[in-house]
Amino acid sequence: MGTKEKTRGTLYSNAELTKLILPLIMEQFLAILVGMLDTVMISGVGEAAVSGVSLVDNINILVINIFAALATGGAVVAGHALGQKNRDQAGRSAWQMVLFLLYTSAITTIVLVGGHIVILRAVFGQVEEAVMDSAATYLIITGLSICPLALYNGSAALFRAMGDSRTTMYISLLMNLINLVGNAILIFLCHMGVAGAAIATLVARTVAAVLIFKLMLDEKREVNFNGRLTLRMDFSLVKKILYIGVPNGLENSLFQLGKILLLSLVSTFGTSAIAANAVCGTITNFNILPGMAIGMALLSVSSVCIGAGEIGQVRYYTRKMMRLTWIAMSSVSLIMIVGAPLFLKIYHLTPETTTLALQVIRFHAVMCMISWVPSFSLPNALRAAGDVVWTMIIAIVSMWTFRIITAYIFSYVFHLGLIGIWIAMTIDWTFRAVCYMLRYRGSKWETIMQKREAAGK
Repeated sequence: MGTKEKTRGTLYSNAELTKLILPLIMEQFLAILVGMLDTVMISGVGEAAVSGVSLVDNINILVINIFAALATGGAVVAGHALGQKNRDQAGRSAWQMVLFLLYTSAITTIVLVGGHIVILRAVFGQVEEAVMDSAATYLIITGLSICPLALYNGSAALFRAMGDSRTTMYISLLMNLINLVGNAILIFLCHMGVAGAAIATLVARTVAAVLIFKLMLDEKREVNFNGRLTLRMDFSLVKKILYIGVPNGLENSLFQLGKILLLSLVSTFGTSAIAANAVCGTITNFNILPGMAIGMALLSVSSVCIGAGEIGQVRYYTRKMMRLTWIAMSSVSLIMIVGAPLFLKIYHLTPETTTLALQVIRFHAVMCMISWVPSFSLPNALRAAGDVVWTMIIAIVSMWTFRIITAYIFSYVFHLGLIGIWIAMTIDWTFRAVCYMLRYRGSKWETIMQKREAAGK
């Protein structure tokens, strides 16, 4: 079948996909760039500050990923409703998702702020005292930003479901500018160090949350909160959202928990390894940036197609967007391999830390071209169809079997140090890629959501 025959009657034109994907790429780029500049600014305070912030960031990412997964559940349910041309159902599902996020994020904030000492000692007890002090300060202040960020991420996921990623790009730009300027003022002018960086983050996230919430009240939007604001949970809708969100959240949280456990392992390698790992974690995010952005778009597009009952179009867009992802990520990987030494010059790192970081960045770039796309892009199509339990099981089994166990073997048996942990990570990628491709080739995932709706679940 030729290209014209494939695209005839499709729900999204190339122009519409471009309007969805490009702002997402820019939004991801801004977030990563500002995160990198954060690290650069904080590095001026010292490697202990960089290490402390990087450790807490992994705890924050664990929490953020859980709420992002719940937001994904709401966005998928809203996307199905949009595919069915049911705007009222989409709006009610959207608000119930956000309300659930607000309740759970408030509880999480209380736990993190109230128990920060216990949490940090339990997870990172072996680190130097200066690193621990920086981590405690950063966790307390950024913990207060979890509610605003949950509101922002939930609403942003709904904008993507509507095919409007340009609005969230502009809000992200504003949020990152506030964060960047705040860092410059509080770190360098006010000499507040780690506390200054955390306060800038809190203010930026709060402003973004208030702004996007106001925009979601506009009744002209396909999905909006207007007339649907209530403090009462609609458990019939929440159940649908949690069906997608809980397995995805469990997958993401266990994934991040595994990374935190590996950070405990990294901490035994010394401050240079912790700092190198932190810098690599930021720089390598640029490598996967196109994949993350296009993956978000694929989830939104697939959800609407599923709601419309167009399984053929789900497969069409999955193939098309995965090819685009591979081309984009391969191009970025080549830039990373060649330009890594230049990128590392902007950090105030010791020669030992720089050498270690360079090794990790180049290895990661090569593996991104091999196994990242089917490992992380492909399951978005499966999740949009409701195939969340199977993808969760594969991710968890792969994570703990290959990434965790193999990392400890590489570290304690083969003494590979930090690079051994990153090698174990890519073994995890490869196993997932094989499993997801086999699942996608079948047809069981295509009718999961329809069967659940038919059963009234």
